[in-house]
Amino acid sequence: MSVAHQLLDIIIAGILAGGLAFAVGAVAPELAVTVGVVIASMYYFSRNPWGASDPERINEEIDALYDRML
Repeated sequence: MSVAHQLLDIIIAGILAGGLAFAVGAVAPELAVTVGVVIASMYYFSRNPWGASDPERINEEIDALYDRML
């Protein structure tokens, strides 16, 4: 995985964390940051769609999308 792919993963994870923290903050402000960080970490460290039958193929598709974006 290249540095550019890792940076894009971090940016996407940050957007997930921020969006979820904002959404959860309206309902449970004391849990907002925790939920955002947990979901962002799950994305960054796995990038496997939860419950997917073929996660390697999906990760390859994500990498191909990153290559087109970069």
